[in-house]
This record gives sequence, C-alpha cells and structure tokens, in this order.
Amino acid sequence: MKTYIVSGAGTGIGHAIAKKLADHPDDRVILCGRNESNLTMVLREFPNPNHHAIAVMDIRSLENIQSAIHTLKLESIDGIIANAGIGGANFFGPDDRWQDVIQTNLTGTYFFVNVCLPLLKKSSEPYKHITIISSVLARLGVQHYSAYCASKSGLLGLMRSWAQELASEKILVNAICPGWVNTQMAQSGMEEISKGLKISKDKFHEMAMQNVPLRKMSEPEEIADLVHYLHHQQSVTGQTLDINNGSVMNS
Repeated sequence: MKTYIVSGAGTGIGHAIAKKLADHPDDRVILCGRNESNLTMVLREFPNPNHHAIAVMDIRSLENIQSAIHTLKLESIDGIIANAGIGGANFFGPDDRWQDVIQTNLTGTYFFVNVCLPLLKKSSEPYKHITIISSVLARLGVQHYSAYCASKSGLLGLMRSWAQELASEKILVNAICPGWVNTQMAQSGMEEISKGLKISKDKFHEMAMQNVPLRKMSEPEEIADLVHYLHHQQSVTGQTLDINNGSVMNS
C-alpha cells in the first residue's frame, strides 16, 4: 500500500490528482486544503472514503501545516504532490497581492514539502516521489501577473535544488507546468483578464486559444495522469514537464 499526500486537493487539478491516485484500491490518499467542505465532497467520491483522510491546513502557515500533519499520526508517506496555489493579478500599491501570492505558491510549497519530508524518508518504497505543480507562466511573462509568474518560476528552482539534495535517498523530484486547464481557477482568470481588456470572456477565450497550437484547454484529468506516471517510475528527476497543448515548446 502506498500513501500519497496532495495539497490543494479540494478543487481543480488537485481534486483530479487525488481521485486518480485513489483509483488503486490498496493505496491511500491524504487530501489537504483550506476548505474542509470541499475536501469532504472530494472524499465522498472515492470508492472507499474510510480508507483515506483529510487534513485542513493553510500552507501559508508553517505551524498550521505541522499541526495538521501531526494530527494525522502517519508512519510514513510514499509520495508528495504540492499542488496548492492561488492565481490572479497583482498591482504595486496599498492593495498589492504580492505577499499573499508568493507566501501561498512558493513559500507554502516550501513549508508543505519540508514538513512532509521526514515521513517521506521513512517510506520503505525503493523510490519515493515529490511532484510540484507549477504553471506555463513559469515560462512566460504576463502583464500584471508578476507575483504569479515569479512564484511559479521559483518553484522550478526549488524543484531542481531538492532533486539534487534528495537523489542519494532515492527521492525523485519533478515539476509539471500546465497551460490552460479547464478549472474554476482558470475560468475566473479568463473572466478577470477579459474585464481588463473590456471584451467578453468568450472573445478572450478565442484569443487565448490562438496562441495554443492544439486550440484547446487541457482537462484536469490529463494533469492527474501525468502525476500518476511520475509516481510510478524510477528514472525521471529534476525535470520540468510541460503539458500545455503546444503553447510553449522547449527543446
């Protein structure tokens, strides 16, 4: 039996990842997030909800994460999926969201993984895994998204450092950079950008897809499939995998 822990598991990509990892009847998934009702609704979708668990935590707070993990009383973890994050624009000034976005996306991931790491090191699996969900905006710049782009780029540096540090303990660390994914967060982002451009959301969607060779968004389940693969292999580490329908092509 493997035990996975997934942050931001109550919605979107995290929800899909948790469901995919729970497909194996012997494996256990710990769902983490700020919203207990969202986590509970996801848990009810699992074939055997009593086999899994939820941990309500705010990854911006080191103490909050430590308390939540301690309450679980886990003996070990076999895979960590750091998915939790927030999006949206930020503007320099009194209401700047810079600190909140960086604290959630970058510092929160740093806290979450480091608190879970001692349990990962106790795993009896020959290879252990950490997967970080970054974004295509780690590769691109978008106006007024400086905090989001910076935080998601920072996750790639964090991933490479951990991959080097933990390789001797057979812990494989990778990142995924999704492009447009059909989640509520993406839909809200499209709504926000379209308002700024003073065009309809449908018009912005059409414009956005012009920069995507396959002219489509991904579904959360596609990201979940890639996470599942990464946690069942023994050779890929220190890598960033781009899943963006061709919007960024790295050689």
